[in-house]
Amino acid sequence: MNAALRLSASSLRSHKRRFAGTFFAVLLGVAFLAGTLVMGDTLRAGFDTMFGNAAKGTDAVVRSADTITTPGESQGVRAPVRTDLVRTIERIPGVAAAAPDIQGAGQLIGSDGKPIGGQGPPTLAGNWIDDPKLNAYRLAEGRAPARSGEVVVNRGTAEKGHLKIGDTTVLRTPDPVRVTIVGLATFGGEDGMAQVTFTGMTRADAEKYLTAKPGEAASIRVRAGPGTGQDELVSALTPVLPKGVEAITGQESAQENTDMISSQFLSIFTTLLLVFSGIALLVATFSIHNTFAIVVAQRTRENALLRALGASRRQVTASTLAEASVVAVAASAAGIAGGIGIAAGLQALFPAIGFPFPEGSLVISGLSMLLPLGVGVVVCLGSALLPAVRAGRTAPLAALRETAVDESGASRVRATAGGGLAALAVGVTLTGVLLTPSLWLAGLGAVLALAAFVVLGPVASSAAVRVLGAPLDKLRGVTGGLARRNALRSPRRTAATAGALMIGVAVVSLFTVFGASLKATMDQTVSRSFAGDVAVSTPSFGAGGSGLSPKLAPALARQSAVAYAVGLGKGVAEVNGQGRALTVTDPVTLGKVFDLGRVQGSLNGLGADGIAITREEAGRQHLATGDTAHLAFTDGQRADFTVRAVYGRSELAGDYVITRAAWAPHRTQDADTLVAVSFRDGVSTAEGKAAVESVAERYGGPEVQTRDEYAQSSAAGIDMMLTLVYALLALAVFIALLGIANTLTLAIHERTRELGLLRAVGQTRAQLRAMVRWESVLVAAFGTAGGLALGAFLGWVLVEASDGASDSAFAFALPPLRLAVVALVGLAAGALAGLRPARRAARLDVLRAIATE
Repeated sequence: MNAALRLSASSLRSHKRRFAGTFFAVLLGVAFLAGTLVMGDTLRAGFDTMFGNAAKGTDAVVRSADTITTPGESQGVRAPVRTDLVRTIERIPGVAAAAPDIQGAGQLIGSDGKPIGGQGPPTLAGNWIDDPKLNAYRLAEGRAPARSGEVVVNRGTAEKGHLKIGDTTVLRTPDPVRVTIVGLATFGGEDGMAQVTFTGMTRADAEKYLTAKPGEAASIRVRAGPGTGQDELVSALTPVLPKGVEAITGQESAQENTDMISSQFLSIFTTLLLVFSGIALLVATFSIHNTFAIVVAQRTRENALLRALGASRRQVTASTLAEASVVAVAASAAGIAGGIGIAAGLQALFPAIGFPFPEGSLVISGLSMLLPLGVGVVVCLGSALLPAVRAGRTAPLAALRETAVDESGASRVRATAGGGLAALAVGVTLTGVLLTPSLWLAGLGAVLALAAFVVLGPVASSAAVRVLGAPLDKLRGVTGGLARRNALRSPRRTAATAGALMIGVAVVSLFTVFGASLKATMDQTVSRSFAGDVAVSTPSFGAGGSGLSPKLAPALARQSAVAYAVGLGKGVAEVNGQGRALTVTDPVTLGKVFDLGRVQGSLNGLGADGIAITREEAGRQHLATGDTAHLAFTDGQRADFTVRAVYGRSELAGDYVITRAAWAPHRTQDADTLVAVSFRDGVSTAEGKAAVESVAERYGGPEVQTRDEYAQSSAAGIDMMLTLVYALLALAVFIALLGIANTLTLAIHERTRELGLLRAVGQTRAQLRAMVRWESVLVAAFGTAGGLALGAFLGWVLVEASDGASDSAFAFALPPLRLAVVALVGLAAGALAGLRPARRAARLDVLRAIATE
């Protein structure tokens, strides 16, 4: 065994370049994984500290005990509490101070006239709490608001909107309120809580603009006196609180905020990065396996001599695995160092792009170091295992032959196994997509399809390279023909080399197809459901934005150019015990501007005790027109509503519709999410849009869009998602290119004598370089074509599975232009990967190359 290890060390010293591609593939994958884990730990610790510092002076929080959570929402909606509870709380022994905390949506307008934030994180407004220990925000500059119209904003929001103390701007609540900035604040020592914006108003202004009626607050913050602990304070508060109101410790409140950030942002963010780390390591697996397979083939005579001299199969296998172990450990260790560097770079980069990475040093846990190290070693050793076993099986008589070249092709067993696997994949996928809609079955089918592509790779590579390389004979003559024959020489090697790129291209294609399908779904939804001419909306998604003023739709309806204008508000309630989102609107006008499909009953007479439901939801709740639905609201009130209409479509109108009169007793801060407008006959789009914009300007200047523009803006978040995905997948594609370049470099070493002979019979250096580059392009073309086919198939599976598992109707769309760009990038990547091997081949000395054994 010692002799085998010495041989491995000698081989590594002599052939360091052979393993360069493997080293960097492992390094990059491990660095991405380690950086993700370190960054996640650092962010969690930073937010723990931030929220802990912000809530340091709050010993208890009094709030509504019950929440209503609707499907798709992780955070429930709570009822407000009465502010007159403050006087009761202040009289309790052990209480030093108490203050109401009024919160609502409020979006500031920047100096350029554009709203600040609103693209995901909340845009908050509330009362400025004068007690500095109870206030989560700290006054950094200026003073607290003292008169109506004065506000304090967090410093990050002011910088983003280019606002300063003394500036006057507009705060959408959603009604526009003219405000003057008198102070700047920080949160937990930072300029803000991530991308969340905050505007602090006087208590009177907060009650006026952010609540349904005076005397209500989201919660009450309580500070304990000396000698009173948080648990003791909560125990003292609980007996005096009215039914439906609870007290929790300040520590529990801070932990809830941390958990909310963790579940809504950090977990999703780190999971996304871990998925792409896994893709990068999967791609690296192909490159590593290919490298060791070629190295073992090149060392056939060497291994055979060892066997002839008495080395056992086990020793030869151990020698190859020892080389892999050295590369794995060294590359993984370097990857961990690189991951720490990535996390440190992101810690410096995030504030520059507007996301305040919490201050503090990097948190480097044992798991963040050991897990990437273990994964890197396992991936590298696992990839080298089969080539190592193959090396151990080398017969001693092979020492008498010339150096073996890997000319393995596609066997019948492989073709049969791959065909069976592909048939199973199609069967499972179609079952999970068409027969019994199941995301799990569809996912299993997708994994089987990927495995089938890998198994069938060598079978398909010969035919694919012949077809793809056919034009080269005419375009590049003998050079092109030689490049095609080189790519055909070892189908298994060609398939393994292209497999890494295929995985990267497949994932890119999958997201491209899914993104295009989401856009097509949005277009289909708007064109099918929205019968109006223009839509008034605020450009936001997630929890951001303040919505639209409920006064806007009636104001628009009074315009001479407008036939109908209807606003869609949002509410929540439990319907027969299940949390559901309600659409608050004028049902009569809704039916004139939106296509609701076939309506049973009538939308005209909902009144204050009627409700309209979609046909699907009525089936789930076992309701029909004339039946009674039991609704429970966040304020604790319950009411029986009569189902007076059942309609067909719900994409934009929602599943439940009630009138504003029915919602008014239970509402908090009132806002519309969309106002749809239909013009009178004879009014042009330009004329009508101008009339709508003139009215909208008085209500905070929300965006006025045609139906097509509204559909495009609704899908804007998809392009942002795709941009992020492409950026993350660039690492996987880069690792695939390293694999192609490494394979070609090793192949050139393997074919040194052959290349020398080609030069001796008249091939120029330029022709040799072109031959190697075109071979690289052919391998990349095979990987790109396979990736496009697999990605399109998996995209279709994902769309159809989502359609079956969701209430919404998904539309499948293939974006030819984007997929053509992906194909061109794949081919260009192949040409790029072939540059260095081609240059190296062209520099070979002809006489030495011919003399090489």
